Amino acid sequence: MSSNGTCYYSVLGLRKQASAIEIRAAYRKLALKWHPDRWMKDPLVAGEAKCRFQQIQEAYAVLSDEGKRRIYDAGLLSLVADDEDEGFCDFIQEMALMMESVNPQGCSLEDLQGLLMEMMEENERTKFEYEWYICQTARKKCRVN
Repeated sequence: MSSNGTCYYSVLGLRKQASAIEIRAAYRKLALKWHPDRWMKDPLVAGEAKCRFQQIQEAYAVLSDEGKRRIYDAGLLSLVADDEDEGFCDFIQEMALMMESVNPQGCSLEDLQGLLMEMMEENERTKFEYEWYICQTARKKCRVN
């Protein structure tokens, strides 16, 4: 899903199995149709055109990059903010390569997503336990004083 909750494939009017050529063709067609310069004379549609054009560009930026597309298809792209997205994509690709070297039969990004979710849950649990410990320590100090 994109930052506003729409599916990148539906933004470009494509199916998930679309080829790189189909993605580029759909992008070009829609970018020409919704380019804001084309709608400047019609202020009623100009705002919508700008919004749609941004969605089209965002969808194309992800789907045209094979690494980002794999991460998007696995549902992991929404876990990071836009400014972190390049480093996160590199990290995920490196993790997938490492997992493939450990497991030659291959692993999917869905497997990696599961591992990341487990790590995040563990991190939250550890954070909660630490905060609980700090709270208990503070209570003991208050009783002593």
